[in-house]
Amino acid sequence: MTQTALILIDIQNDYFPGGSWEVDRMGTVAANAARLLGHARTTGDLVIHVRHEAGSDTAPFFRPGTSGAEINSAVAPQGAEAVVLKHRPNAFHQTDLLDRLRTAGVADLIVCGAMSQMCVDATVRAAADLGFKVTVVSDACGAKAASFGGMDVQASVVQAAFLAPLAMSYAKVVTTDAALSQR
Repeated sequence: MTQTALILIDIQNDYFPGGSWEVDRMGTVAANAARLLGHARTTGDLVIHVRHEAGSDTAPFFRPGTSGAEINSAVAPQGAEAVVLKHRPNAFHQTDLLDRLRTAGVADLIVCGAMSQMCVDATVRAAADLGFKVTVVSDACGAKAASFGGMDVQASVVQAAFLAPLAMSYAKVVTTDAALSQR
């Protein structure tokens, strides 16, 4: 049984340039996630792709049955790699993710994907609360600019604002190069 799982969250076409909900630096995020994926495949780590699908055809992105809701080809699942379908930001919520991890004997999670301020954050916090040792790969995660209270917040600031508290209490936060050199 494997002790480590790579969780790739929502690296889906709608987040890329030309998609319905573009995330900053998504090409770089996917390239780094692909490096992590290649390494996991080589070492035999468990690989789980998480794919979000909206609950309505009128949603702004990840609409059911659209190419935008498909996992991007840069990190497409191969062979027996699992794809967990979710409908909420937390990939554990009403999915079989926890069962898959426990059945495989996983203790350590490496997490990458999008969006840092939504699905990555929600999933990492839940994973830590469930007792997993979590590593978040910062340059393999992407954030989207946001606005609140009349203030526009750049994607890089959103990224930092979410990864900093994760690093403080929920996960080890490292770059792709550091993650690969530690394994």
